[in-house]
Amino acid sequence: MRTAVTTSDLDRTGPVSPLVRLRALHGEQRLAAEYPVVPGLLAELAQQDDGFAQLSRAGRLLAKLVPEDIAERHPGVVPATVAVTGHGTVDGLTAPLTAELARHGIPLRVRVGDHDLWLRDLQDTTSDLYAPGTELALCLLDAQIVFDELPLPWGTEDVAKSVAGRLELLDQLASRYDEHGTGTLVLNTLPLLPQHTQQLVDHRSRTELSIIWREFNIGLLRLAAAHPRLHVVDLEPLIAESGPVRDPRLAAYAKVYLGEEVLARYARQTGHLLRTLRGRAKKVLVLDLDNTLWDGILGDDGPDGIAAATTYRGEVFGRLQRVAKQIGGQGVLLAVCSKNDREPVLAVLRDHPDMTLREADFVRIAANWEPKDGNIRDIAEQLNLGTDSFVFADDSPFERGLVASSLPEIAVIGLDEEPALHIDRLLADGWFDVRELTTEDRGRAAQYRQEAERQDLRRSTGSMEEYLRDLGVSVEVAPVRDHEVARVSQITLRTNQFNLTTRRLQAPDVRERLGSADHLVLAVRSRDRFGDNGVVGALFAHREDDALRIDNMLLSCRVFARGIEQAAIAALLEHAVDSGAAEVRASYRPTAKNHKMRAFYPSLGFEQDTETADGTVEFRHPLTRLPEVPGHVTLDATIRSGTGLRAPRHRVPGTHKRLLSAPDDDRDVRATRAGACQRNSERSEKDVDELPDLHGTGS
Repeated sequence: MRTAVTTSDLDRTGPVSPLVRLRALHGEQRLAAEYPVVPGLLAELAQQDDGFAQLSRAGRLLAKLVPEDIAERHPGVVPATVAVTGHGTVDGLTAPLTAELARHGIPLRVRVGDHDLWLRDLQDTTSDLYAPGTELALCLLDAQIVFDELPLPWGTEDVAKSVAGRLELLDQLASRYDEHGTGTLVLNTLPLLPQHTQQLVDHRSRTELSIIWREFNIGLLRLAAAHPRLHVVDLEPLIAESGPVRDPRLAAYAKVYLGEEVLARYARQTGHLLRTLRGRAKKVLVLDLDNTLWDGILGDDGPDGIAAATTYRGEVFGRLQRVAKQIGGQGVLLAVCSKNDREPVLAVLRDHPDMTLREADFVRIAANWEPKDGNIRDIAEQLNLGTDSFVFADDSPFERGLVASSLPEIAVIGLDEEPALHIDRLLADGWFDVRELTTEDRGRAAQYRQEAERQDLRRSTGSMEEYLRDLGVSVEVAPVRDHEVARVSQITLRTNQFNLTTRRLQAPDVRERLGSADHLVLAVRSRDRFGDNGVVGALFAHREDDALRIDNMLLSCRVFARGIEQAAIAALLEHAVDSGAAEVRASYRPTAKNHKMRAFYPSLGFEQDTETADGTVEFRHPLTRLPEVPGHVTLDATIRSGTGLRAPRHRVPGTHKRLLSAPDDDRDVRATRAGACQRNSERSEKDVDELPDLHGTGS
């Protein structure tokens, strides 16, 4: 008789496989209750040699859980609804997809369509693919959607005609999803197999078929650039590293046209995509030095004994440095956390001829003998970012274990004694993937270096008021421009602290509001004496009866407490008066990271109206007394009166400078303000004093 293994038994026997522990938790019916430990266990499985197979086994266990039960036990956990359809049998995707989402703390609520009804599901706007709340609509396609339709005998001209028709059809269906869908439609490129090419007996025709097929897949990839709600997974690089594309017997008898490992790798890409769409891309890569960025131990071998270019093994470490520099050039912040003396480390980074990465490539360098988990906390505090936005790569199992246990929200990458595998491990999970790279992303490292100069100024001034005055803050509030849509969407997805309602918007959602006459979508831009910060915030508002409703306000943590937030709201309130609004309404919805923002609206004259059991607070501003723009801020506000309110009603100017240059029939209201306002400067200083440890995830 078999006896079930319990977690108590495992604790007595010492270290065990993560899969065994998951099975024990499942046997005790505690898997839902212990769901927060699941991502860590799955992370261990993922780094094993047979990680994909292990994760699929774990996924079969996790698929038995009820997502609503997990969410009820852990309020911060939000399940994802994913609809799946396809040409062949797609049931095999559920287990690996469940595991891959669980790696990111996301329970899966999956709806699998009927066999081979992908076309009907994409055409029918009442199908699960279009259902409200569906975040991902997966449509798994394979080459048989072309070859099953060909006449006999067929030639390359028949294939060319068929793929052109399929591409046109998919273009139309993607347009349909753009119009009616609410999530992201996911298609894939189609692998061409020897079974297809070898049906042509002459080599010239085979070459022509390969050309036609590659052009077809390129066309599929280009559809993603044309449709904002479409993403196309390129299977070619996944197949290059996996086993057979399919099992011939399963393909023949069960219509399973994609094999287990291909589906597992597809599931991983899907998990990365959902994490990205939820704004959970990592922002900081923290790297060890010895046997990570260079071959050797600096303290033992000295500068002449380490290598990153001049030996066969050293060259491998040098390639990792090149990859890190490539990532850093796309907005990922690089930092060092190393058990070394600081001065020798700086000397190597400045002068060693092998180094690709130099001191200027890192926003922070922690080289000391303190515990690494504490050093990472310090780096997060200095950058004003949450540790959940960090990735840590180290070759020491002890250091990785310390950080993983102390800071479980950090993604830990295990590097071992074989440096040839380091790059693949660093890139395997796409921790830094974003939907679209923005101008602000490319300049992020430079902006954080500018922040060090601001801190130097802060230390050299006698007070916060003097610092803010010397900083020379300029703020522009204006409608979002077309090239800023991706950045504004990114702010809604990645800003957690100064995010008053945490409504997440994809780029199509932002564009939809931009196209509505009843909505305001405003970008907040700032600059100061040290440089241009770009788009640092956003305001969303719409008409609600005779009032203006603020849907959300967001601001990057990089620029918080400089008076930017007060200036932006002051501009919006003045616009509300000028456009004839009776009042302005706003709400605050609490989360784990924005709780210190509850007092923001009251600090600007909003009155509390109601509060619900979940802590959501409704505010209203009567517009009888408007807040002033902080005296150290120069504001340029251009707000179009596109909210359907009655014509502008200009109020009498106050003591601050105010320029209204637009006539009554112009839809632009311009206000440029500057001056000194002691009260607001004091308020800005008070805000800083009251909010000393704002370390949520910024943008």
